Amino acid sequence: MSDKKIKIAIIGVGNCCSSLVQGIELSKISQLSGVKKVLGGYKVSDIDIVGAFDIDVRKVGQDLHEAIFQYPNCTEIFHRPNRSSKVIVEKTEVMDGISEHLKNYPEAKRIVEGTQIAIDLSVRLKELSPDFLISYLPVGSEKMSEYVAESCIRAGVNFINAIPVFICSNKSWRSRFKDAGLICIGDDIKSQIGATIIHRTLSRLLNKRGVVIDNTYQLNVGGNTDFLNMLNRNRLESKKISKTQSVTSQIEHDMSLDNVHIGPSDYIPFLNDNKIAFIYLEGKLFGGQKMTIDLKLSVEDSPNSAGSMIDAIRLGKKAIENNDWELVDNISALYFKSPNVQVSDDELWKFFED
Repeated sequence: MSDKKIKIAIIGVGNCCSSLVQGIELSKISQLSGVKKVLGGYKVSDIDIVGAFDIDVRKVGQDLHEAIFQYPNCTEIFHRPNRSSKVIVEKTEVMDGISEHLKNYPEAKRIVEGTQIAIDLSVRLKELSPDFLISYLPVGSEKMSEYVAESCIRAGVNFINAIPVFICSNKSWRSRFKDAGLICIGDDIKSQIGATIIHRTLSRLLNKRGVVIDNTYQLNVGGNTDFLNMLNRNRLESKKISKTQSVTSQIEHDMSLDNVHIGPSDYIPFLNDNKIAFIYLEGKLFGGQKMTIDLKLSVEDSPNSAGSMIDAIRLGKKAIENNDWELVDNISALYFKSPNVQVSDDELWKFFED
């Protein structure tokens, strides 16, 4: 087992960041449930956060261990660090990192108030020299995501893209990271046990058992700022594509998009970080007999994705050490909804077991 650290920086100090930080800090004092103790030769406690960036006046200038609990963050607190992180949240560019419609909501209208000056991200990353920058930007942040990717390349920093903007699965960006001697993992993080992985698994199971799926939908509701952001339907295109292709890639027969509906549905403030998913599959059994599956899943959204991210970070460090792009692609396929290549979960588990 390595005694080296994995240095990471995070852009977007929201609920997902909060859960990730809580988990890393908890692992330093006790065994963290829900993840392998050692993966790729690294423990969870080997992950060291060296930088954090955001645009919210309530977080910028704060110690990271305080910033992750600032409103409007609303995920469950399962561990509150009792020490300073020694990482101060720095202000980054706004660009399209905030939707115009959020100015109409009291929950989010104060985000960009303040007088702090945005740092030059590439310069700061070069100074911090993390192994990875992790992007937890809001859905729909196309221009900002490209700025972040460009900053990573200029600074010589590897990239993990947790959001549904197509960077690591884009041929051009992928080539640029490769040419720079860097790796890029993503896009769009899967939850540990979330709506997408359950929908994928059920679709694959039905196909293997000979069922022809005729219609399917997945509707998601929640009360965090991610769902509030996604009320702007203009920012949802990549999210819907990402979630849809993750599921339909597991269905062996062609399905018209008229028979598949997958995507966020609505924002319900009192749910906070609780995400509720409604999944429906309809198909034909032997003799053309109809069968349906209709289920409801309820999970705390952000911790659910943090478990996947912790594994992706540790395996990603192993990929850096070995310059192993096959491992990069399989990490992306296992832990992200829109990888460079979609692979069945059975094949992925066999690869990692081998």
